[in-house]
Amino acid sequence: MRIQVLVALLGFLGSSLAAEPAVSVERSNAAPAPEVVILLHGLGRSDRSMRPLESHLSQAGYRVRNLRYPSRDLTPEELVANLHRQIAACCTGAPRLHFVTHSLGGVLIRAYLAEHSLPNLGRVVMLAPPNRGSEYVDLVGDSRLFQWAFGPTATELGTGSDSLPNRLPKPRFEFGVIAGTRSINPLSPLVVHGESDGTVSVESAQIAGMSDFITVPVSHTFIMRSDTVAGYVIGFLRTGRFLSGAP
Repeated sequence: MRIQVLVALLGFLGSSLAAEPAVSVERSNAAPAPEVVILLHGLGRSDRSMRPLESHLSQAGYRVRNLRYPSRDLTPEELVANLHRQIAACCTGAPRLHFVTHSLGGVLIRAYLAEHSLPNLGRVVMLAPPNRGSEYVDLVGDSRLFQWAFGPTATELGTGSDSLPNRLPKPRFEFGVIAGTRSINPLSPLVVHGESDGTVSVESAQIAGMSDFITVPVSHTFIMRSDTVAGYVIGFLRTGRFLSGAP
């Protein structure tokens, strides 16, 4: 059992702990307010991990809010409440509000939008989301070491029918999913079944209701830093499809 815990910790740690206008007097002449994109990082990460993507989106003309939330400290319900406070404080007046998430951030936005209706909601892009759970959590989610390292929400990310991602309702918003197919963790095949990014399998990333789905040859840890992925994200936010293009 100690070896299994070590394998799971290495898998999670590899993905979690990587280095990381003036108002015009005449309204008819005023430029329209830019659309807003909220970025949500993954488990054990921070807003810093999403800064490369933030830069690409800003250059594409979006107003970006790169949020930080205590992913390892709070329960799912507390994380949703935390996110609600931040969105209410920054973005309810946006003409259109999009979300781009990494890993746990994808499950969190599903939980948030299941509870809260946003009249200005645009599109959602999920990067490597464990939409059907993680085999790592199945293996050692009950261990005290895992719970100490990753917190109460991580322990609810298994593949069982009662896990957090699997008990959430089917998304009722426009979203696309990008999954990675390259692993930097040599131990991941021992835990994650099938093609994967080393942490989340391609199969687990998918969920009913997707407007589009695409895979890219990058790892879970670095998918949000990829220039190619940034291009796909911008294409989806603009068109609802993962059109390839320079960010």
